Amino acid sequence: MKLATLRNGARDGRLVVVSKDLTKCTDAARIVPTLQAALDNWAVYAPQLAALAEQVEIGSVPTFRFHEHDCESPLPRAYQWADGSAYINHVELVRAARGAEVPESFYDDPLMYQGGSDAFLGPRDDIPLADQSWGCDMEGEIAVITDDVSAGVSEKDAAGHIKLVLLCNDVSLRGLIPGELAKGFGFFQSKPPSAFSPVAVTLDELGNAWKNSLVHLPLRVDYNGEAFGRAEAGQDATFSLARLVAHAAKTRPLSAGTVIGSGTVSNKGADGGAGKPVSEGGRGYSCIAEIRMIQQLLKKEPLTPFMSPGDVVRIEMLDGEGHSIFGAIEQKVASA
Repeated sequence: MKLATLRNGARDGRLVVVSKDLTKCTDAARIVPTLQAALDNWAVYAPQLAALAEQVEIGSVPTFRFHEHDCESPLPRAYQWADGSAYINHVELVRAARGAEVPESFYDDPLMYQGGSDAFLGPRDDIPLADQSWGCDMEGEIAVITDDVSAGVSEKDAAGHIKLVLLCNDVSLRGLIPGELAKGFGFFQSKPPSAFSPVAVTLDELGNAWKNSLVHLPLRVDYNGEAFGRAEAGQDATFSLARLVAHAAKTRPLSAGTVIGSGTVSNKGADGGAGKPVSEGGRGYSCIAEIRMIQQLLKKEPLTPFMSPGDVVRIEMLDGEGHSIFGAIEQKVASA
């Protein structure tokens, strides 16, 4: 089933069940009012919501037009948002940009930071930017939402706690990151609110594309109307999403509604080296920092600037028949 949260003036919005083709939806209030409430008692509410989804498909319940512009992120706020490092190729590139090596432990022990989860941006909300020197960047990612997860869960068991999948734009302020990391205490100001796709889907909606706790489809990132990234989310992943959930729960439980991100989806080139832009036949990039690093290596300077007011990023994933699965994140940078 596909679930979305519409704006209704309340902090947590209004839960709706969306048709598979994303054209219509029905109110879920007679079952449960919000997605967080559904996740709090998923075993009870998920079968009821799934039955409602079937009724939407056969037309046996009242529906209305689904508009992605009316959506909040599926969870407008969450108890926890933690972002990992499934794609070490991305870590290698951005650390090279800072002149930092990748420790061997990174290939066995995931990186993870805890971001702000109290004020997610909607999928069509502007990205506010107060200072262009902060180096605003998009990061196209896959994310999952869990039910309650016990501390110390194994990777195998963590897979069973993944209930929903969605896309993420993990906005980063690259100009602030080095200074924060130099303090030895991690990200904070350099990680403003993230945005998520209009729709979150259950695993069955992905069919064969969901395998080994990864989504095996290209992540489409368009920048100012041009193809920027087409990275295969099922390839070059050092860690599965289940592994990231288990990592987050190593020493503490995760409450239902925890959101875990994959980190920037990133592929190596066909020769095992740095990938090429889409315009040159490569899979491109899911963030600007990667292409800047490659330009630095090949042309001695980063030529692509970070985002500025008026720039637009669109993040989407299509199924094998070319249909949008999650709807699109489409955001414009705006002066704050």
